[in-house]
Amino acid sequence: MLGGITVEYKSELDGGGIEFGQDFIPFLRSRGMPKQTRLFEWCAGPGFIGFSMLGHGLCETLCLADINPAAVARCRNTVRLNHLEDRVSVYESNNLRSIPKSERWNLVVSNPPHFIDQYAGDIRAHDPDWAIHKEFFNTIHSHLADNGVIILQENNRGSTVATFRQMIDDAGLEIVFTHGDHKERTHESAFYFIGIMKKGAVVPMWAADAS
Repeated sequence: MLGGITVEYKSELDGGGIEFGQDFIPFLRSRGMPKQTRLFEWCAGPGFIGFSMLGHGLCETLCLADINPAAVARCRNTVRLNHLEDRVSVYESNNLRSIPKSERWNLVVSNPPHFIDQYAGDIRAHDPDWAIHKEFFNTIHSHLADNGVIILQENNRGSTVATFRQMIDDAGLEIVFTHGDHKERTHESAFYFIGIMKKGAVVPMWAADAS
């Protein structure tokens, strides 16, 4: 149970959301983030992060999407089990390709695949040529509110902030904060956050770079 919500899942669908993915909750509370109107969890799997944030009162409504139909089925079961039909939308989608044009999000969170050079064939962990990240950055604009914030949880064992900086810039986005990152890739897993917004957007106080 996460934030009072019983999440249905199978262990093979979990990419870490039930463990390190829960770091989103204390992290966003420590920054003083107010409740967001609509939250989207990208690469949601069983929706551990999104459901937890909804249960802990960090958003009013929730949108979840994943490419894996088994994960999507579990999300829909969780919605029914907890009677959240009026607050949660779930989509089966390859990246954002099947998301309705009407969807617009104030906050986007994700624990996406963390590795370009490891775990080939595991959709939870492997992003060949960072193609999944690149497509996401290039297609998020129409769904992101003007002052919307994207927060990705990445792994320094697989990347650094510099790994994503150019692709974020090329997509018309900009990094507004980072937290917990190392300049070089680490030998052990070390998770960090990247905060991203549209270029020129007004950065809310809670998302401003603390440095």
